[in-house]
Amino acid sequence: MDIQVTIYSRSNCHLCDVALEVLQELQSEIIFGIEKILIDGDLELEAKYGEQVPVILINGAMHDFYRVDPERFRNSISRLHQ
Repeated sequence: MDIQVTIYSRSNCHLCDVALEVLQELQSEIIFGIEKILIDGDLELEAKYGEQVPVILINGAMHDFYRVDPERFRNSISRLHQ
């Protein structure tokens, strides 16, 4: 099963940078793709995600926002493989 993780982010967002780093570290043990989407200037995405960034989706489903908890992420991926 291909797993795609989307991270909605803003420019100059420290939490977004940290979340992306955690996801990239997790790629050393779990195979998944990452797509980073900046919401800056996109009125629809800004209205939807606003101050919640970073927002993390796994295969299009909401996973988390603000931070990536590695254990919670691993558990979510494990459930996809069941």
